[in-house]
Amino acid sequence: MTVAQASPAADAATPILAVSNVEVIYNHVILVLKGVSLQVPDGGIVALLGANGAGKSTTLKTISCLLRAERGDVTKGTVTYRGERVDQLTPNELVRRGVIQVMEGRHCFGHLTVEENLLTGAFIHGNNRRQTAEDLEKVYHYFPRLRQRRASQAGYTSGGEQQMTAIGRALMSRPRTILLDEPSMGLAPQLVEEIFEIVQRLNTEQGVSILLAEQNTNVALKFAHYGYILENGRVVLDGDAAALRENEDVKEFYLGMAGEGRRSFKDVKHYRRRKRWL
Repeated sequence: MTVAQASPAADAATPILAVSNVEVIYNHVILVLKGVSLQVPDGGIVALLGANGAGKSTTLKTISCLLRAERGDVTKGTVTYRGERVDQLTPNELVRRGVIQVMEGRHCFGHLTVEENLLTGAFIHGNNRRQTAEDLEKVYHYFPRLRQRRASQAGYTSGGEQQMTAIGRALMSRPRTILLDEPSMGLAPQLVEEIFEIVQRLNTEQGVSILLAEQNTNVALKFAHYGYILENGRVVLDGDAAALRENEDVKEFYLGMAGEGRRSFKDVKHYRRRKRWL
């Protein structure tokens, strides 16, 4: 495991996605990302971890080319996909190359049915009805609850069903890489586990590479192969998921555990030990 260095595990496999020394500024003033580098191996699940405001969503939007819509600019560094630079593409061009982002907050079309939402993800196939029907059946295979709710208006479905719809809509474009932004947000623990298990199946059965931005460090490290921890716009720690789970700093600062195990809030002292990466 290394601190703010290139990942040896990522080097061992050919990366399908690579972010190299990226710097991002919003509104020409606010520096958000400060030299972020990471790699996603082909067929791997990589977790991007950190507290709220660490820069996780900005990193995903940098990769998916959605920054310009929020007055953000990449002022330094590159993003490459399958060996080709892609950070200057439009979002729809990137989707056609096989990279799609599932946004934080789900962002379903509330006035459309669940199935109509799914069909919007098949726009890159044109009028290929046979392929669209096959993709729709695949989504219902992984998300059987959506089959039951296919005619329901998406805005009236539960948060978990909306998250499933958002992931299913992304699958309709037949992606090679999915960028998942906070899929556990606002969901009950049982639903979070169910969704992450489906994501794991998509990875193992369909070979979809996944970059997952998540505050729920415990769940993310359970399903990911490798992890990067962001803090104040920088990668401060990275390593195999199993190694990160056992790291004392990660336990104390991100898993709420230290030494003897989980502590009660009333037993926590007014100071905490200094992070070794600072």
